[in-house]
Amino acid sequence: MSDAGAAPPNNIGSRFVTAAGVIAPGLVLAGGVAVCAWWLEWFASAQLSIRLPAIVVALLIGMALHGLARGAAFSPGLGFCVKRVLRYSIALLGLRISVADLASIGMANAALVVASMALTVISGVWAARLLGRSADFGALAGGATAVCGASAALAISTVLPPSPQRDADTAFTVLAVNALSTIAMLAYPLVASALHFDARATGVLLGATIHDVAQVAGAGYAVSAQAGNVAVIVKLFRVLLLLPVVLAIAFAFARRGGGTTQARVPLPLFALAFLALMLANSFFGGVAALLPAKGALVEASRWGLLIAIAALGLGTSPAAMVKLGWRHAAVAVIASLVILAVVVAGLLLASAA
Repeated sequence: MSDAGAAPPNNIGSRFVTAAGVIAPGLVLAGGVAVCAWWLEWFASAQLSIRLPAIVVALLIGMALHGLARGAAFSPGLGFCVKRVLRYSIALLGLRISVADLASIGMANAALVVASMALTVISGVWAARLLGRSADFGALAGGATAVCGASAALAISTVLPPSPQRDADTAFTVLAVNALSTIAMLAYPLVASALHFDARATGVLLGATIHDVAQVAGAGYAVSAQAGNVAVIVKLFRVLLLLPVVLAIAFAFARRGGGTTQARVPLPLFALAFLALMLANSFFGGVAALLPAKGALVEASRWGLLIAIAALGLGTSPAAMVKLGWRHAAVAVIASLVILAVVVAGLLLASAA
């Protein structure tokens, strides 16, 4: 009997090797960009005493190599980085946070942080519509400013409706929020001093308004040890709120879609994994017994985000970024001013009470 029509054997190993070969070129390219960005950050810090954020450097190098990355061989691997690697890395961020961090903030400060974040996301969407930009970009800019910059922008982009502009919007948001946060790191301690805030209030101000943990720590510890400790804890609380922010934005944009199928809220599994790891970190002895490799996993998360942002840059055309114009920048600036104004007003009211 002829077996010409028989189905080929289901060889899982060979299919895995084939898939790995398909994604390898793009993954290696993004990884190479990430390594270069890490080295440049280290060199600038160690040799020049300059802070050069690797995540911004990776994005810029990637965009500079966009012409090379447009080759068909790189596309599957870059897509794998921006989707799969990104989600795994964001999930692992949960290992950095515990419920004890939240408890140390205090209910009043926690409520102020939540309110300022919510108003910042809303203001981002409002400003985008006012300036003729898409609500999607407003959610990206507002969410990245409210939560934790690049990580939040990447997470939020995964639950927004697909669009040709999304990658360029995400890349622009990462660059704009990083630039504004660097300015904030230098300027906000002066704002706190001018308003005569004590160390705790200063820490709350810095932790609630600057997005990057390193920048928060730099600004806070430049004031005092107490201000630095409070600032970092408040910042980690904002990272914890990444999950509800992503879910809220996913729900809002699903409702905009209309129709039964489109209106289903996407459930980002990486966000649930983030929550599970945060709870494990809180209630299982700092994960020391549960996850002996916690330090390695936290480092893997950092590298995964760096590779994902490199892949995003490789897939983003600089020409498309230039076309975005000043209105995109204005949306990011408005969101940054809103979170600053709300936090300052809240702290002033609390001190006057």
